[in-house]
Formats: sequence, structure tokens, C-alpha cells
Amino acid sequence: MDDQTELKELASGLLFPEGPVVLPDGDLAVCELRGGRVSRVPAGGGTPTVLAEPGGSPNGAALGPDGALYICNSGGWRWTEVMPGAFLPGGHGGTQGDDYIGGRIQRIDLASGKVDDVYTECDGSPLCAPNDLVFDATGGMWFTDHGHSHGRVRDLGGVYYARADGSEIRQVVFPLDSPNGIGLSPDGSRLYVADTHTARVYAWELAGPGQLANPNPAFGNGATALYRPAGNDLYDSLAVDGDDNVCVATLVGGGITVVAGDGSSVRKAELPDPMVTNICFGGDDLRTAFVTLSFTGKLVAFEWPCAGLRLAF
Repeated sequence: MDDQTELKELASGLLFPEGPVVLPDGDLAVCELRGGRVSRVPAGGGTPTVLAEPGGSPNGAALGPDGALYICNSGGWRWTEVMPGAFLPGGHGGTQGDDYIGGRIQRIDLASGKVDDVYTECDGSPLCAPNDLVFDATGGMWFTDHGHSHGRVRDLGGVYYARADGSEIRQVVFPLDSPNGIGLSPDGSRLYVADTHTARVYAWELAGPGQLANPNPAFGNGATALYRPAGNDLYDSLAVDGDDNVCVATLVGGGITVVAGDGSSVRKAELPDPMVTNICFGGDDLRTAFVTLSFTGKLVAFEWPCAGLRLAF
């Protein structure tokens, strides 16, 4: 972010916020990983109110074809207080919290706040730590499972495709190290995934809903690697804008890393927080970026250089 960009604080005091979603009335839903809840932030900013309390660690979120809010619940993290009032996930013994409830995809009714589990496993294997999701135009959801670490052992992650009504779930990509953000190109023909610990942005061409086309044999996961940064940056969740830029929330050197969908260019919008975890677009012209600053517990907004991508639902 350059010095001329005005940063507006919409909410503070959030317990490691993630997964911002612009709701139909203009308010924002924000997941609070450390709070085990989803909060509603007024459109112009203000005091958050509790929308739902799914427990565990609600992560990414998206509106589904039925108008409900769907969330990836990573089950519960271990938290380390690195300075008074500031917490980071992980620490001695791994990332999975002692109060871990298991990974799951959940549906939240926006009117009542009622929470229902949609998926807790795939083909008999439990979901570990679902992280982020995106719906395609047919109403199917792509989502990542980030995995947890347990002492010296770490779960491998993957990418899944599922139906919102609970009728079908398939593992499409496995393994990945730590898949996090996920999004689709404007025409729906390409899938993007950000992997946290390897700091890579991957792309897959799609043959249809839930189907990869022409996987790249050079990578075991079938992907094309669009970008990997120098230095210590790590990647969290993402959104795609209307110009097919993959806008990746960036940890350590906090900001939004903007990678062209064909990998031809990269730039970075710096932000004042080392744990920038997620971004979504809204406003009348989709030119407003809403971003979660998780180390300082804030939701902020600022103008984006182009229109964001209008999501399927």
C-alpha cells in the first residue's frame, strides 16, 4: 500500500480475524479463529456483534448458493502469547489445540445463527483443518485442508471439491504441504491455491466443475507454480480481482502480494501488520478491499486499484 492510500479501520479487538465476507445488507462477517465465533461488523465500521458460535477455529468463509454462510473450521489451534494481548497460532507441541473439535465444513444460517456440520470427513478420512473455500458458478465448493502439526509430525494437506447440500465430497489434489487460500479465475477456468509454508502460489487448469485438466507432470501435485518470493514471507488466504490478479494475504512481511494470473508480474501492497491473513472485495463498484490484520486484531478497508471479482454467490 502506498503512502497516499487511506486505510480505514472498521473494527478492532477481534481475536485473530480471518475470512471476511460482504453480506447482502453490506455488513461484513468476520471469522475469529481464537474466539471460535463468527462476528458481524457494520458496513461503515463499528462494534462487532456475534453472528454465530461454531466453536473450534472458524477460518475462511463464503456465501453459498442457498444464501447461507459456509465456513471452513480448522478445529482449534494452539495459541502462543508473543506479547501482551497479541497471540500467534502454534507453539511448543504443534499447532492443534487441546480443545480441538476436528476439522469440518459448516453452514451458518444468517437469520438465526444456527450452525450445522456439512462435512467432517472424505472417503472415511477425517478432515483435519479446512482453511479456505470458494464456490464455482454451479454451486460446488473448492476448499483447502491446511493440516495441523503435532510435535515432530505434520499432517499433509489437500484440495477438495464438494456440494453445498452435503451430497458429494471428493479429494482432488493430494498431497500439498500447507494449502491455505483458494480462488478461481474470472472465467472459472483456473484454480489458484496459496501454500503457506512453501510460500508458493499454484495454479491448475480446470476441465469442469471439480475436475483438473492437463496436470503438470513436473509437480507431484499436478500444479503450475506461479510464484515463490525471496525472503521470509509466507502466504495465507487470497482473493482474485477482476483483472485476474491473485491477491494473497502475506505473513511476516505483512501485506497483499499481487500475482498476475499468468505469473507475468508481481507487486506487493504493504500493510502495517505482520499477520495479514485475508482479503475480500466489496462496495458498489467492488473497488474496496477488506483485509484482516490478525496480529493487531483489526478489520480494515482501503481502495483497490481495480474492481474485485464478483463471486458466484
